[in-house]
Amino acid sequence: MAETKYKMSRERYDEIAKELEYLQTVREREVAEQIKEARSYGDLSENSEYDEAKTEQGKLYSKIAEYKNLLENADIVEKSARGTSIGIGSRVTVLDVEFDEEIEYQIVGSQEANPAIGRISDDSPLGRGMMGHTPGDVIRVEAPAGELEFKILKVTY
Repeated sequence: MAETKYKMSRERYDEIAKELEYLQTVREREVAEQIKEARSYGDLSENSEYDEAKTEQGKLYSKIAEYKNLLENADIVEKSARGTSIGIGSRVTVLDVEFDEEIEYQIVGSQEANPAIGRISDDSPLGRGMMGHTPGDVIRVEAPAGELEFKILKVTY
């Protein structure tokens, strides 16, 4: 079975690597110290501090494994300068035809998506629908609310 690749920018890759280093050094030592301190309280069978510290350790190791997996399977997508066609890293201004409203999005990899601030994944229906298009194109996207229509007004990198 092929490993899943995670598309992300160099910046996001570096953020994850920095966070992983912090978790494996500083945070791991802090949790180990919490466990050591909780053990000093005596009977582990009724020691809530020990249970909490062990739970925290489990969460930490899970996060470390998740970040390692992301980094090992990262597909770094360099911002391309492919003229005006839309790709990862593009900032796209579109006109929502139904509501006559201009909206700006940035196309990003799935690990960086945050629709609340206009960062949409290239794997999302809208992101997929925009890929490769240029200003002036009209695209139609199937969404849970029905078909949406957008006119691409501007593309920048």
